[in-house]
This record gives sequence, C-alpha cells and structure tokens, in this order.
Amino acid sequence: MDAAYGQLIMIVLMFVAMWFILIRPAQKRQKATVAMQNDLKKGDKVITIGGLHGEIDAIEDTAIYLKIANNTTVKFERQAIGRVVE
Repeated sequence: MDAAYGQLIMIVLMFVAMWFILIRPAQKRQKATVAMQNDLKKGDKVITIGGLHGEIDAIEDTAIYLKIANNTTVKFERQAIGRVVE
C-alpha cells in the first residue's frame, strides 16, 4: 500500500512540475499576445507572424489593413500580427 501512495505522489509531483515549467508560461505568453493584438491602433508599426513589416492603415473587428509600400495595402487577420515595433 505504501508503495502505491509513493507512486501516486510522484505522478502528482511530475504533473505539477510540468504545469509550472510548460503550461503556465505558454498561457502567459498567449494572454500577452492577445492583449497586444487587442490594443493595436492605426499608425502602429508591426511585424506579422510571417515576417512582413508594415504600418496599420485601418482596423476592423477581426481584420487589420497594413500599408506595406506607398500604394500597397494588405488585409490580415488580427491574429496574424506577431509584434509591435517601437
């Protein structure tokens, strides 16, 4: 019986360790990314997850229009914005 409890405790400890090492940091990064994507505004310089650099020209509910050249505007999903460039 004692060996079974010892194994159960080890499994629980391994799950807790995995939670703090893998799952929790990933959730924090995801929340930070969603907050950044919700705070986008016209004129922000951004980089998409595909590496395209541009400036936000217009914003819709789920879409962002990026100006990537003088007369070139491209429509992206909001989730495709990877980061804001300062």
